Amino acid sequence: MKLTPTPGQTVGPFFGYALPYPGGEALVDRSHPGAVRLHGTVYDGDGVPVPDALLEIWQPDEHGAISQQPGSLHRDGYTFTGWGRAAVDGVGHYSFTTLEPGSTGSEVAPYVLVTIFARGLMDRLFTRAYLPADPATLERDPLLSSVPAERRHTMLATREPDGSLRFDIHFQGEDETVFLTYPNTPQFTGPVD
Repeated sequence: MKLTPTPGQTVGPFFGYALPYPGGEALVDRSHPGAVRLHGTVYDGDGVPVPDALLEIWQPDEHGAISQQPGSLHRDGYTFTGWGRAAVDGVGHYSFTTLEPGSTGSEVAPYVLVTIFARGLMDRLFTRAYLPADPATLERDPLLSSVPAERRHTMLATREPDGSLRFDIHFQGEDETVFLTYPNTPQFTGPVD
């Protein structure tokens, strides 16, 4: 007898309970010499800020090394784990304190992997926030160069006058962020047998 999968439910809104945790947005302390703020706003298809989203980031350190350290939920104040979680505020704004990631390979432009959870989504969304870099570096990146040229800007963070990095996320519309799919992701490929 073959069972039919139960239809999926949306992934929110329940993020204020148990998922955010103290210090989740601080991958490094603000006093760290390499600290940078990565922030932005999450917008729905009408350009209205989404007040109940949750974001996670995954990234290498400033040398491009992927952390192998356990314990991301228990910050010790000095170990960089490369992972953080932040809820948006009432006007859809999020903020992380982190390091600018280094490149993980000779042809790979530095980026932060961003995962978004929000009301109305059947599953989380994935994208990349590429650091501002010279056009040749961005053009060589295998993933970014595979995106149509007119949509690449939706995956690029911008440098603000204070040195922070701004990365806004748009679920739909003219500036819809490019979202990524991965093999065996149930919402795109169906249940994994």
